Amino acid sequence: MKLLICVVISELGLSAMYRILKKAGGNRISEDSAEELRRSLEEIVSKVANDAVLLSKHAGRKTILREDISLAVKHFLDDRTIQ
Repeated sequence: MKLLICVVISELGLSAMYRILKKAGGNRISEDSAEELRRSLEEIVSKVANDAVLLSKHAGRKTILREDISLAVKHFLDDRTIQ
């Protein structure tokens, strides 16, 4: 029987999450909260990046432009707005 161990290396540093939470007014920050913020941000960033890639491809470009990111973020935020 083989055991498969999957290690996920984060693109975002945990210390950056502590700084973000501190700047937001947090006095004491648990490691779990910093890790959850990192996990949530990575999920959001991944969705925005995927949308930006699709937008650039739709426009017939290989290069992702600032406008692609802006539009992808707008689309992401609009989808989450309660109407």
